[in-house]
Amino acid sequence: MRLGRRSELSLTDRLAALREAVEVAEGRLEVPEVAGARALLAKAGAREALGDATVVALAGATGSGKSTLFNALSGSEVSTPGVRRPTTGVAHASVWGPDGADRLLDWLQVPRRHRVESGDPALDGLVLLDLPDHDSVRLENRLEVDRLVELVDVLVWVLDPQKYADAAVHSQYLAPLAGHAGVLVVVLNQVDRLDEPAAAACVADLRGLLDREGLQATPVLPTAARSGAGLPELRTELARRVAARRAATDRLAADARAAAGALAEHCAPDAGPDRSRDPGEWTGLTDALADAAGVPAVVTAVERSARRRGTAHTGWPVLRWTGKLRADPLGRLHLGNEAARSSLPQAGAVQQAALGAALRRARDSAGQGLPQAWRDELRRTAEFSEERLADRLDRAVTGTDLGPDRTPLWQRAVGGLQWLLVLIALAGALWLLGLVALGLLQLDDVVPLPRVEGIPLPTLLLAGGLLAGLLLALLARPLVHAGARRRARQARRRLLDRVGEVADAEVVEPLTEAREDHDRFCAAVTRAGS
Repeated sequence: MRLGRRSELSLTDRLAALREAVEVAEGRLEVPEVAGARALLAKAGAREALGDATVVALAGATGSGKSTLFNALSGSEVSTPGVRRPTTGVAHASVWGPDGADRLLDWLQVPRRHRVESGDPALDGLVLLDLPDHDSVRLENRLEVDRLVELVDVLVWVLDPQKYADAAVHSQYLAPLAGHAGVLVVVLNQVDRLDEPAAAACVADLRGLLDREGLQATPVLPTAARSGAGLPELRTELARRVAARRAATDRLAADARAAAGALAEHCAPDAGPDRSRDPGEWTGLTDALADAAGVPAVVTAVERSARRRGTAHTGWPVLRWTGKLRADPLGRLHLGNEAARSSLPQAGAVQQAALGAALRRARDSAGQGLPQAWRDELRRTAEFSEERLADRLDRAVTGTDLGPDRTPLWQRAVGGLQWLLVLIALAGALWLLGLVALGLLQLDDVVPLPRVEGIPLPTLLLAGGLLAGLLLALLARPLVHAGARRRARQARRRLLDRVGEVADAEVVEPLTEAREDHDRFCAAVTRAGS
């Protein structure tokens, strides 16, 4: 089955796509093109609510015969012509048909209105405006021209044989309307001042100028307002636009395409993938955040605390009380309560510099290949994230579960054995004290003294208990240190996981969202401009 030719996007869909692009860009892109697109959407909404009358504006320079042409089309002296000085200070309107188009003219802010009773039904629905001269010496007149040129449905630009190739007119007004060629008509007026070959040459030269400016679809009509030459053809062209009832739609569609084209300057369809989540970038970011959050200090405190408790459990029980003279390194940090601030030291200059560099790398990775306006937005996003990082990281570190705080079974066993050795040494000491007492009473010969290899048993118990306890403590120390390092590594993994969550939520996700908004923005702009 053959597929039919894809139809052009409707005005409703085109404006919806442009509105989506503006909504995505709102608060992200600080560029004038977004404001222009927003103004166009407001204009479209107002214009669609004002009916399907066709607003045609005659624009031109002083002395081009624009007002004379306007009067000739209106059938009466509505606008005062001028040759050397501009006389049209405000726009005049002639309205064909029973509907006076008052609401439409109120929206256009055109106060001077004239109802045409021509009896030509082909022109019913036409609103013809005579604009002030675009080259007026009065600034307000030029501003009025620029304002109405943006609002009318069809623009008829009136040129004369003397200034039809004026570079200022072509560069400032005609060439920029290349995307609006379908809603533009160019009139070469006052051709009655030339003979027929010269008039034909002027028309051909003007046609060539317009073609080179991208206005191939714009018709060129030679006229002579005073003699009436060419007026029937111009009326026919206007009647065709009125009968089609598409002039307003075509103008809005052309404006939407132009607005989309301006917004497309801030799109990079082939920007490439977002690299902010690449393993190397992610590791660098989390390490920098961890250093700034004080994770190394927490890990060190975990290791020292575990070593302190392990030493207390496996060391000589008689001296354990000395360990209580020093505060627990982990307890000094006040961790465990996410709602409270910790006592971790503030990040130093080195850590802050490393954090800033990591955030810039993440921003640059997310913005790789994007236009400058979006890179600026990513910079603002990264700066906003950086402002919240310190508090968010502190809460994450404070609330991290550092692992089970239980005493290993082997340390319990060693601690029990140490107490047994203490009891053995104590038994030996008490026995020796008893022997001393018996010696004082000269009863030492009454009680026999057991010996082992010639060493009195009480002495062996005391010395053996003390030496065995010391040796056991020395043998347990490397195991305690190894367990403390293992617990520190476990705590570091958990802390890095929490820091990674913060990095994802506060840094990477906002950058990714901005990057995704760029893609949505470009897709909407492409639809609006298609």
